[in-house]
Amino acid sequence: MNPPLFSASLAPATAPGFSPADTAAMREALSLAELAIALSEPNPRVGCVIVSAGGQVLGRGHTQQAGGPHAEVMALRDAAARGLDVRGATAYVTLEPCSHHGRTPPCADAFVAAGLARVVAALPDPNPLVAGQGIERLRAAGMTVETGLLEQEATDLNIGFLSRMRHGRPWVRLKSAVSLDGRSALDNGVSQWITGPQARADGHAWRKRAGAVLTGVGTVLEDDPRLDVRLVDTPSQPLRVVIDSRLDTPVTARILEAPGSVLIYAAAPDRARIDALHAGGAEVVLRPGAAGGKVDLAAVLSDLATRQVNELHVEAGHKLGGSFVRERLVDEYLIYLAPRLLGQGRGLAEFGPLARLDEGVPLSFHRVDRIGDDLRLLARPQAQPPGGA
Repeated sequence: MNPPLFSASLAPATAPGFSPADTAAMREALSLAELAIALSEPNPRVGCVIVSAGGQVLGRGHTQQAGGPHAEVMALRDAAARGLDVRGATAYVTLEPCSHHGRTPPCADAFVAAGLARVVAALPDPNPLVAGQGIERLRAAGMTVETGLLEQEATDLNIGFLSRMRHGRPWVRLKSAVSLDGRSALDNGVSQWITGPQARADGHAWRKRAGAVLTGVGTVLEDDPRLDVRLVDTPSQPLRVVIDSRLDTPVTARILEAPGSVLIYAAAPDRARIDALHAGGAEVVLRPGAAGGKVDLAAVLSDLATRQVNELHVEAGHKLGGSFVRERLVDEYLIYLAPRLLGQGRGLAEFGPLARLDEGVPLSFHRVDRIGDDLRLLARPQAQPPGGA
């Protein structure tokens, strides 16, 4: 991946109150946490590095699949497998160690039993089952506990988990590929391919990190996409979601094909169509809006949160994309900008018309990178929409 041309999220080389060695160890823990993308869902992506008082790395680990060991336990096992003593060492972990019995025992207890002297956590865990209790347990055992090292990087890595824990909805990322003059497709709907192969592969990497990929029935009928992850390696496929008010999705649509699960949100209780789509492998959920003719998008987000979806990756046409924008449901815009002009065509999102410029959606660039011949823009609303993390 190319280095960023501009990033609002990059922290200083060394965070205040921490040494360069602390920062280097936490950066390694963050790199380990990235290995848990598409593996640990719906659990957070966590990395852990254990370092001796003399600076030797004793153990490394990252979160495994749900129900499997957490990063802290993996790091302790790594040290034990290498015959290394972790007593008196420091553990660098990207999220507060858990303190509750779930499918695995508390990681805070594992640290206490191992005799660590210090724990540095990038972030406290907002999960109500943890929420500072892991830190309290470690301190009660006599450990030094510090937080806030590379907090922004750790937040970005688990931004969907944080949103679901804090606000009861996934983090919504709207992805689009557009020309320099803002066209996502020609007037006839042709859009393949506006951007280059590197940008398309990068887009699949963002699909990979999402718990669900969402589109509208218009895109299904026009493009017949699969919306799976193919251009990068992945241990699992995200849930594929279709907004289809009248249940027009064909039973032969490629989006219904394996691998992965498919969820269709509808407003029309057409039992025959529901049964046909169910036979085709999809689950159909009715979420009518106030007027009854459209799907309630806010209700969709709430339902996806109950299904433990952390990040929702929206790849839709200009109409559905416009609905997400108009209802202020987008937390982040992932835009690939191609160095070409298309003239007349379809835009990124259709909403409005607006009477004044200040009625538009003000954004801030979070990060700008060059991906092959294209630019990747990551932008977020200046005033976060309801539920923004």
